[in-house]
Amino acid sequence: TPDVYFLAVPIHDQSYSHYTGVRETPGTAWLVIAVTGIRAALSKKLFLWVMLAAWGQFFVRAVLFYLSANFPSLDMLAPSAATFRQFFEMQGIFVFFVTVYVGSGLIANDRRSNALQIYLSKPLTRVEYVAGKLGILLCFLLLVTLLPAMALLFVQMMFSASFTFVRENLFLIPAITLYALVEVLLAAFTMLALSSLSGSARYTAMLYAGAVLFTDALFTTLRAITGDSALAWLSFRANLGQIGDAIFRLEPRFDSPWLLSVVVVVASIGLSVFVLERRVRGVEV
Repeated sequence: TPDVYFLAVPIHDQSYSHYTGVRETPGTAWLVIAVTGIRAALSKKLFLWVMLAAWGQFFVRAVLFYLSANFPSLDMLAPSAATFRQFFEMQGIFVFFVTVYVGSGLIANDRRSNALQIYLSKPLTRVEYVAGKLGILLCFLLLVTLLPAMALLFVQMMFSASFTFVRENLFLIPAITLYALVEVLLAAFTMLALSSLSGSARYTAMLYAGAVLFTDALFTTLRAITGDSALAWLSFRANLGQIGDAIFRLEPRFDSPWLLSVVVVVASIGLSVFVLERRVRGVEV
């Protein structure tokens, strides 16, 4: 009979060993999504130009503040509470562009590529997923609203070398913060809800633009027919205008109660949260 040879193979220790890697704190997965999305947006040159243009008004107003502080004959350029309200109103176009550019594909692209199922098959909750996507949009929207507005307030103090304006208008600090949060939360939640309804970023952008422009056109038409502005609560932008006037202690521009606009905005955000709860799922139901 032929000889049979056996090859001796060493058996390594198969006993249990403790995990020596880095342990992430539970509940921080949303931050990974947010940071990744922010880096992706900043890698696009066109978006960087949009963000730079969004700060154009800040530089213009900073020059006006300097002139009013150093040349008494130009005191008509001095800032007031209305100045900061107008700042936000003019920034509205950039809020719209940034919301569409950044937000339209945040969830829609994941739905198109079936990445949503992959996300939620991992130790990642729906709340963390939505929070991560929301963080991306809020970051850039606050960069074109809250940050430049607060910077303008600081610039005014620096050029005038006095706290007089801020002391006399101390309410501006919470007013700027509150209005910026209302504006960006409404835009961000609305866009995310619409993005969750489709697998196309382009279609989502059209839905958001349609919602903003159609409601504004509807209000304008009804105002022309009825001769008053009591139906301002129907318009996306008119509601923000009413709330902004109330926050900055200015005369409301429309006949509609500003509290009704608050109710509509809160209801819109609530509806968006409901849509997100229904649409952001690991498995289609």
